[in-house]
Amino acid sequence: MFSLDYRDGRAIYEQIKDGIRRQIIKGVLAADEQLPSVREIAGRLSINPNTIQRAYRELEQEGYIYSVQGRGSYVSPPGEAVDERRIAVLRRQVEEAILELLYLGIKADDIGEAVKNILYGKEVGKGGAV
Repeated sequence: MFSLDYRDGRAIYEQIKDGIRRQIIKGVLAADEQLPSVREIAGRLSINPNTIQRAYRELEQEGYIYSVQGRGSYVSPPGEAVDERRIAVLRRQVEEAILELLYLGIKADDIGEAVKNILYGKEVGKGGAV
């Protein structure tokens, strides 16, 4: 599923949350796919089940997963639940990245082209601009 980096400064539950979120965003985990149980992941990673439960709880609050009582946790369909706080954080990160690229001398047109490539699935990075 994913691995933990014990040298990473982030808490274990954050690493788990980020790993699952990345898999959902990249399509490795599909909408309505059941996630492994808390006990299964805890056993696999040899960590406390409460750590996994916290990651799952926060992913549910952010709208990435949903729980069915007695059945487990599942991947939410895209756009089903919107967490305005998460959207605000991501927008700030995009703004900061764009400002840094501009500061580093990348042209606005090149940044716009990179965004278009991401949106329309073209390869990014050819030509080295962004």
